[in-house]
Amino acid sequence: MEVKATAKDLRVSAGKARRVLELVRGKNAADALMILKFTPNKPARFAEKVLKSAVSNAEHNYGLDLDKLIVKTACADQGSYMKRFRPVAQGRAHAFRHHTCHITMVVCEK
Repeated sequence: MEVKATAKDLRVSAGKARRVLELVRGKNAADALMILKFTPNKPARFAEKVLKSAVSNAEHNYGLDLDKLIVKTACADQGSYMKRFRPVAQGRAHAFRHHTCHITMVVCEK
């Protein structure tokens, strides 16, 4: 049984989130939570919340054993941009984009 949890429109770029998710893909859920807890990145906080949600869904909704759960997939997809403008010289404005991403984790029993 596979259980999925998703967090959408997180204020971090997908590339930075992917680097963190590589650390936990394929690991035991308890070990993955410990790795994310001690990873000093902003995407690690988001990934930790998503993983806790997936584990909680598996335990509460499907009655799966917490000790047997592994992280099957962990992916970060690009979300929409928040477009903003910053004033520059001679009355002009330059556009810049705040990147967002969607983090999805799937846990299953081994």
